[in-house]
Amino acid sequence: MTEYTVIYERGKDNWSAYVPDLPGCIATAKTRKQLERRIREAIEFHVEGLQLHGEPIPAPTIETGKVAVGV
Repeated sequence: MTEYTVIYERGKDNWSAYVPDLPGCIATAKTRKQLERRIREAIEFHVEGLQLHGEPIPAPTIETGKVAVGV
């Protein structure tokens, strides 16, 4: 199973997410829980489209982590 980094952003009235390693792979939803399901579906759909068109599937390149700062 391939794992891609997903960036989640909370907006005023909704959530959005995108996958840096899969340009154009995005999703939005009212809640974070809904968004997690939708971005997973978007990744699967995106990869299926690449396969259908005979294009290479990008390997994950980004690792994430959290950094604590004393502010």
